[in-house]
Amino acid sequence: MSTHDESPNPGEPLGFSLPQPAALSKTRAVSLAVGAAVLLSGAFVLGYLPKRHARAELEASTQTAAQAPTRLAVFTAKVSASDRAILLPGSAQPLEETTIYARANGYTRRWLVDIGDKVKEGQLLAEIDTPELDQELEQARAQLAQAKAAIAQSNANRDFSKSTFERYKQLTSAGLASQQDLEQRRAQSLVDEANVGVSQADVAAKEANIRRLTQLKSFARVIAPFEGTITQRTIERGALVTSGNATPLYKIAATDPMRVLIQVPQDVAPSVKVGAAVKVTVREYPQRVFEGTVARAAGALDSATRTMNTIVRIPNPNGELLAGMYAQVSLTLPTPHRVLEIPSTALINDAKGVRVAIIDGESKIRFVPIVIERDTGATIEISSGLEGSERIVKIATADLYEGKAVEVVP
Repeated sequence: MSTHDESPNPGEPLGFSLPQPAALSKTRAVSLAVGAAVLLSGAFVLGYLPKRHARAELEASTQTAAQAPTRLAVFTAKVSASDRAILLPGSAQPLEETTIYARANGYTRRWLVDIGDKVKEGQLLAEIDTPELDQELEQARAQLAQAKAAIAQSNANRDFSKSTFERYKQLTSAGLASQQDLEQRRAQSLVDEANVGVSQADVAAKEANIRRLTQLKSFARVIAPFEGTITQRTIERGALVTSGNATPLYKIAATDPMRVLIQVPQDVAPSVKVGAAVKVTVREYPQRVFEGTVARAAGALDSATRTMNTIVRIPNPNGELLAGMYAQVSLTLPTPHRVLEIPSTALINDAKGVRVAIIDGESKIRFVPIVIERDTGATIEISSGLEGSERIVKIATADLYEGKAVEVVP
């Protein structure tokens, strides 16, 4: 069986003949061109014209907004509370504290109290042997007896001189004695009279010396000058003590009531009044509040710290507060002048100083300088610059300027 070769003609790669392309007529070409132009015009109208219109409206609204006054929210400053609570650090100190020294020379015979003991005023604390002072006192008493004997002798001499002078007066009148002898007896009588006064003065001096030594002897008994607690003892039995401040014996402190020293700052110092109530806390008693009063105020400021020394007294019957404790003192003081409060967003702080923007009666911006009393963060307390009735811009921005027309937001 013979095979029929159906391979394509090498001159015809596809194996078949393509039809001839149709010829585009002139009328059809014009129609297509017109249609394309219509489509482009429609797209232009639908895309460009709305954008142009929206842009024109935006420009018009922007211009209108630029010409219109700025709308701002305003507020009126409120008067802050007249009382101001402050918390100050303090140091607890005894109401009275003193170091006891010996007034008489001698040796310690015995001591009767030790540190921590509670003592009463006038209570015996120690006794001192004073052998030298005892000898001085005995000598002074002997000298007093001698001076008194001298008075008796002076009186006798005075009386004898007076009688002799009287006899010589009679003898001189009778011509039996010379005038010189009379004058001599008169002078002797006056001398003996003066010697009586000297002897009496000597007795008084000896008595005064005895009183001095007796008083020194009384200091051999060391007693408490006031009621308190013994905080230090440096005395020992048999120790030599000397008068003066070279040998301290005890230190005593009165701790009921307790003093707390605080430094009140200048801005509230004029408001400190004696008798004002205070509350004191210490970290050793976290749940305890000690109540007291202001007892003393210096009435003047420290030139270095610009604070006023103030003393607070706290009852301490149980001795819970110890001398030297660190304390926190809380007190409420009236502000010496009216204070206005504004939010911190209204504050403008620039090269021209601290100011706020207010709106005047013509709805224009006006800047007013102020003085800050205290900055609490969210709010500012103003001590001067505002009367309280101004319309203050709530949020001050950099685009505000003097005389700018604004509109208040209802």
